[in-house]
Amino acid sequence: MIEYKRFEGESDDELIYRICSNKDIIGTWSDVADILNDLLDTNFGESTFRKKYTVFTKMLEANKSRFDSADAHINEIDEKIRELRKERTKLQTEKVEYNRWLRENARDELILEKIQDSIAALPPVEIPDYDDTADADPKREYVLAFGDEHYGAEFEIKGLKGETLNAYSPRIFEYRMYRLMHHTKKIIEREHIKVLHIYSMGDFSDGCLRVSQLKRLRCGVVDGTIQYANFITEWLNKMTQYCEVKYHMTDGNHTELRELGQPKGTFVEDNMGKVVREFIKVRLQDNPRFEFVENPTGLIFDQLCGYTILGTHGEEKNMEQAIREFSQMYDVRINYLISGHYHHSRSEDVGFNTETINVPSIIGADPYSVDLRKVSNPAAKLFVLEESYGKVCEYTINLSV
Repeated sequence: MIEYKRFEGESDDELIYRICSNKDIIGTWSDVADILNDLLDTNFGESTFRKKYTVFTKMLEANKSRFDSADAHINEIDEKIRELRKERTKLQTEKVEYNRWLRENARDELILEKIQDSIAALPPVEIPDYDDTADADPKREYVLAFGDEHYGAEFEIKGLKGETLNAYSPRIFEYRMYRLMHHTKKIIEREHIKVLHIYSMGDFSDGCLRVSQLKRLRCGVVDGTIQYANFITEWLNKMTQYCEVKYHMTDGNHTELRELGQPKGTFVEDNMGKVVREFIKVRLQDNPRFEFVENPTGLIFDQLCGYTILGTHGEEKNMEQAIREFSQMYDVRINYLISGHYHHSRSEDVGFNTETINVPSIIGADPYSVDLRKVSNPAAKLFVLEESYGKVCEYTINLSV
């Protein structure tokens, strides 16, 4: 026989209802009365407990719908509480992300402000006198494109007979840039160029993508960036002696501040190109013959003689596919996609007045390209565009030492 006990904190009515509910297990109502009298220390007949239980059950049945509605309401409240907690968690997460975004942007702005303050403290740039040329052809416009300077790298590549195939250092870089200026000046005089669009195709610094690069860096990434920025600013300033300059630049993969071992694209926004941009803009802001042209995408976007030019660093594996994808993405027909990155000259017609162009590099053949057995001369390109005809002429400026 089951032994029934009173639960801790259980009231008389709760006890009576529980025991009476087990009547079918216990036996007769007289058996139920015996158990309850023993637990309650009373001496009632079985009818007392039976009638009381009957009243309990009738009240429950009469109010069952209300109880069900109350349970549903409680469940609804619980669900709303859970939703509120979820929304609160989402808001907290968004707040954390927002604060992180504020910190990062504040840090970037602070860095740029410090750079601007440092640049502003330098002696002003002396603007050169303008050597005017004869009247230019109004139907023609001009683009000088160069890139992949990899400033800071230092190496020497030997041939089979011990001869030097290519050597590079910051000093050689400067020599090549002045050689580029010399040849460009001749073209300016020959073509009577009034305005020259200069495209910098990225990778001005050798960066730090591979451990092997550490061995050939003449200076650190930051120091090298400042030295490059100072040199290219002076170089651009001197170019304005021969014509007006509209300067465009896009960032490369080597100038991305990437921790060793991190995949590309991890820190896209942390690019040393920001430093060079600010340096040039602040230093040459008072030169009336210089204009720094920026596009919000970080790419080079230009429209010359009625033709649209897009400039990228050039990591796209399929240039023909890339020009179509860029055209679709920006809803603009792109006539010329100009890129660097591959360190050698290459072009391909993909339609009427539609062409993909890879420009060579300032650095030329380096140990990495030798390992790949893909080498070419250091060089730059100057393109001539004409209304109704597009690109009509192309100068290759060889910069071999």
